[in-house]
Amino acid sequence: MNAERRAMVIGAAGQDGSYACEALLEQGYAVTGVVRGDPAGALPNLDAVRHRMSVVRADLIDTPALERLLAEVEPDRLYNFASVSFGPDAWADPVATTTLGTVALAGLLEAVRRATRPPRFFQASSSWVFGQPSVSPQNEATPFAPVEPYGAAKAFGNSLIRAYRDRYDLFACSGIFFNHESPRRPERFVTRKVTRAAAKIHLGLVGEVRIADLEACRDWGYAPDYVGAALAMLDAPRPADYVIATGKLHSVRELVELAFAQVGLDWEEHVRLDTGLNRGRGAVANLVGDASRAKIELGWIPRTSFEALVPLMVDADVAELSAS
Repeated sequence: MNAERRAMVIGAAGQDGSYACEALLEQGYAVTGVVRGDPAGALPNLDAVRHRMSVVRADLIDTPALERLLAEVEPDRLYNFASVSFGPDAWADPVATTTLGTVALAGLLEAVRRATRPPRFFQASSSWVFGQPSVSPQNEATPFAPVEPYGAAKAFGNSLIRAYRDRYDLFACSGIFFNHESPRRPERFVTRKVTRAAAKIHLGLVGEVRIADLEACRDWGYAPDYVGAALAMLDAPRPADYVIATGKLHSVRELVELAFAQVGLDWEEHVRLDTGLNRGRGAVANLVGDASRAKIELGWIPRTSFEALVPLMVDADVAELSAS
């Protein structure tokens, strides 16, 4: 691929954004990563590649700053991974959550539309747009039924993407990502909470971990696989929105069993149920996605199984904690 091709990644320091930067660099793009904090500060997810890319500071809600960046960089590809992504955070500050997913996204789309050379644009959406669906599995035709601010904002974003695509002929896509995990997931997410706890208990750093519900289920995939789908969307001949999922449900119990087995421990000796951690009303259902359209039109398939993902995360946590 031509080394002069340029990509911009908003939310570059997060899980998905950092994997996107790495993948784009491998494809020969000159990459500009946009972060909210100090670009010279600690950005551990970018440690392996920050010397090969440009890192700049801008907030998604600062439309003029993003317009200036688009004019300076003139990217061929623009990926937006910036949002409030942890469910309880959405209820803690619903105004900020919805502002990022609605007003800020509208400003970004306007900046893209007005650019001298509008880049192809990817917006990271979420399975939470489905909330409490009436059908399972969920695909691109499933009606949105969000039950909390994050899903509602993402549902608005999907509709706005379609509107701009139809009215202005923008090459803009939404990736409706189901849960996707990696060693870069923050510990607030149950997958990383469990794998980190298994590693800490194995190393003698703690004795137990508290979990709200062992029977809750999710469609869990591997983040780099899902980022690969985002790149494929912008390389496709035509813009469209896609559900990205494994199509398989797994329970927190299965997650715990795999994680503790990886370090040779009996999970029942270390896992404690704590119903006080339950999120209560407004939680999403046990969502599971149908990614048939992505498989047919993009040739995308999830390459990393749940059974491989959990040990991968545990091993990464053991290595990190052992080195610290």
